[in-house]
Amino acid sequence: MNAFDRKMEPQEFRSYARKWLAENAPPPPPERLPITPIEVMTVPQRDYLQAWQRKCYEAGLIGTDYPVEYGGHGQSGLQRIANQELEHAGVPYLINIVGLSMVAPTIMKHGTDAQKRKFLPGCLSGEEIWCQGFSEPGAGSDLSNQRTMAVPDGDGWIVNGHKVWTSLGHFAKWMILITRTSTEHRYEGLTYFLCPIAGHPGVTVRPLIKMTGETGFNEVLFENVRVPDAHRLDDIGKGWTVAMTTLSAERGAAEGAGSAGSGFGDPAVTIHKLIELARGTKRGGGLAANDPVTRDAIVQRAILAEGLRQSAKRARVPALCDNPMRLALQTKLVVTEFDQGNARLGFEIAGAHSTLYKLDPRAPAAGHWPLAYLNSFGNTIAAGTNEIQRNILGERVLGLPKSK
Repeated sequence: MNAFDRKMEPQEFRSYARKWLAENAPPPPPERLPITPIEVMTVPQRDYLQAWQRKCYEAGLIGTDYPVEYGGHGQSGLQRIANQELEHAGVPYLINIVGLSMVAPTIMKHGTDAQKRKFLPGCLSGEEIWCQGFSEPGAGSDLSNQRTMAVPDGDGWIVNGHKVWTSLGHFAKWMILITRTSTEHRYEGLTYFLCPIAGHPGVTVRPLIKMTGETGFNEVLFENVRVPDAHRLDDIGKGWTVAMTTLSAERGAAEGAGSAGSGFGDPAVTIHKLIELARGTKRGGGLAANDPVTRDAIVQRAILAEGLRQSAKRARVPALCDNPMRLALQTKLVVTEFDQGNARLGFEIAGAHSTLYKLDPRAPAAGHWPLAYLNSFGNTIAAGTNEIQRNILGERVLGLPKSK
């Protein structure tokens, strides 16, 4: 569906998006929403967020840059504006974060015309939720150590194996799946599939409980699961190459609909929330906002936020991107640690009240900060642990010798 009958100029589109969001903000959710879409647990939460994503999609705020023939709106170069306005409007996040941030960019680059027509419309609208089948019990940050096997069988493949840390797997209809199709080659032995999940014979999804008490993560087991060859993305043995496209998008190199309303927050908005928390928290007979140590800590976070903003601007100028890997790896590393530091500071500002559970009416900001801090550790692990990211940056970008 195309919401526009002509090409909009950037400022005109920004005004349109801002006005539409002001007039179409959804009602409160039927249940409290988790901090980000990867923790969505219940059917009412899912249904509410799917309806919201569909509405944003139909308004042209999702899939803005994608071609009309693949379910987009053909407004090239405007998705970033839509993302900014979604973030600033304070509306709910978009549930299909894996589909928007990883699946759609990967299919656009590596998919056939038929695959783009089949998978992209539902991905953009949120009708079809996606999950990511990369990590395994023995292959977390070491992505090349895959053990899930895909064996040829007629016009398809038979998949057996075990994936873990699968965000939204319990609601996903599809999974982007890396499998091993050859044991003779480490990297060239990997092949990438678009695999059906929900209700598909042989697929078992089991929830994993995090230290917050929430789910969202899952493990997925494959027992003689049949996948048509038409759902193979790119050539046999090109799984590693395709996966690098996915990870570049996940780590922040690709700017598309995936960052729109992701729930991870605009840095400037997060700083404002810290200021509001300090202004409302009593400290030593006054307010935390008057404490010079607290004020300095918030200013330091604001300086980092401005650095991130400038880095994002640089990433949009190809001539300033000296290494294709650096900004993606750097962004994932810095942003997750920035978010973790913000959550930790919010936890510290709240003081003793930060121990109150999220449902306690006395909890500052409805218990957001301690929950955000606990959640933040998952983000520093996802997409390759930050320790691994530092090794890759050092060895492959800076050319430093491998650590022993």
